[in-house]
Amino acid sequence: MKFAKIVFWVAGIWGFLVLTPLYFMFDLIGRNDPPPITHPGFFYGFVGVALAWQVAFIIIAADPARARPLMIPSILEKISWSTAVIVLVLQGRMHQSDLVFAGTDLLLGVLFVMAFFKTRARPV
Repeated sequence: MKFAKIVFWVAGIWGFLVLTPLYFMFDLIGRNDPPPITHPGFFYGFVGVALAWQVAFIIIAADPARARPLMIPSILEKISWSTAVIVLVLQGRMHQSDLVFAGTDLLLGVLFVMAFFKTRARPV
C-alpha cells in the first residue's frame, strides 16, 4: 500500500505542476505551435478535467485500499492520452518533443497498474 501512496502522490503533484500553467499559456501555445487554438472551450475543458483527475490521484494516495476501484479509470486516463499522443506523433500530427509528456504518463499508467495489483481491496 505504501507503493500506491507514493505513486499516486507523485502523480497528483506532478500533474498540478505541469497542468496549472496551461491556464496562462493559451495564446503562447498558438504562437509557438501554430495554428492558434480555435476552440478555447475544448482547451480549457481539457485542462479542467485533467486537473480534476489530479485531485482523484491525491484521494487515492490518501487511502489506496478504500479508493482501489478508482485506480482503474486512473489507468485508463493515463494510457488513453499517452497512446493518442504516440499515434499522433507517428502520423506526423504532433511534434516528437510531445513524447516526453506522453512517456511520463505512460510510465505513470504502468505504475498505476502495479499499484492496483499491489494494493489489497479493503474487506467490506
